[in-house]
Amino acid sequence: MAELRSFIFIDQLQPQTLCYMATWMRGRLPRTNMAAQIIEVAPGLDIEPLTDVALKYAEVGGGILVVERQFGYLEFHSRSTGIVKAAAQAVLDELGADAGDATQPQILASKIVTRVDPVHAFLINRNKMGSMILPGESLFVLEMQPASYAILAANEAEKHAEIKVIDYRMIGATGRVYLSGEESNIRSAAAAAEQALAGGRA
Repeated sequence: MAELRSFIFIDQLQPQTLCYMATWMRGRLPRTNMAAQIIEVAPGLDIEPLTDVALKYAEVGGGILVVERQFGYLEFHSRSTGIVKAAAQAVLDELGADAGDATQPQILASKIVTRVDPVHAFLINRNKMGSMILPGESLFVLEMQPASYAILAANEAEKHAEIKVIDYRMIGATGRVYLSGEESNIRSAAAAAEQALAGGRA
């Protein structure tokens, strides 16, 4: 039976979090403020029959389907919170699981770097697909397991503070989030992201 590694409900996708995800998403694109569900399972191939269940059960848009070496990922969304929750419950029923069975996120690293050096900003910007960090801004970096919780951390941080989403990686062995902005806003964003992970689900 598949291991439920994450079961993340997002009530409203925030603009930057959504736009960053759209840079690599190959499925149907959601819109800002749509509700979304993210599911991560192991072994990876088990995400395929679960995707079939979700898409056949309710009229949701499938945005992400990734079968990685160890883990499988699914994201689906709708303007209707109820429709997303119904499709998500159908997946749980298929697994014979409860949302509480999902692996609780573990923070592996959480750091704030104040007044980023111009060379440091250049090095970060070389490999990003989100906004650019500028010299003098503060940087928040966060790493967690399971990886898919990175989208929850980024989305909640964006809800609670005026920051820029530089990068977040929600696929793989660990998830990572990079956010920048004024130091006071970054500290608020960091607190919101860590609180979201402490709760496990939005």
